[in-house]
Amino acid sequence: MSESDAELAAAWTEAASIDAIAEAVRAVYDDAAAQVEARGPACWASGRCCHFEAVGHRLYVTGLEAALAQRWATKPASSCDVRAALTLDGCPFQTGHLCGQREARPLGCRVYFCDTSAQTWQHDLSEHGLGQLREIHERFNVTYRYGEWRAMLAMVAAHCR
Repeated sequence: MSESDAELAAAWTEAASIDAIAEAVRAVYDDAAAQVEARGPACWASGRCCHFEAVGHRLYVTGLEAALAQRWATKPASSCDVRAALTLDGCPFQTGHLCGQREARPLGCRVYFCDTSAQTWQHDLSEHGLGQLREIHERFNVTYRYGEWRAMLAMVAAHCR
């Protein structure tokens, strides 16, 4: 029997409250940041990357990432925020042209750049980080699910009402 979305969201939220898990995920993000910095891609702070459909990409996250984004956000996304973002084809954390929750953003945001020179390495960096995140799910016995950012965030936001 598989877990329901509500059960998964509850489990991810509980796991995100455990400091050892949060620190393990933060280490993956720090590793990705160091690799990105070494490559030096340009970010024009246009906010285009947050309008997924307009730039032709989707942002996918793990369950833990969605729950940790809510934990780390200075203003967690509500179910209404997520629905509004879906209507606008964007991200509920976007404020103007910038990420309003930069420290809370998931791996996919940390490694994606509109800079075409990044396209040669960002996929490999993303896959490496996702492997590390999957290992964290397994090590801490947290059900792994990988899904579209806003859908996963909506699950967690609905749980935290």
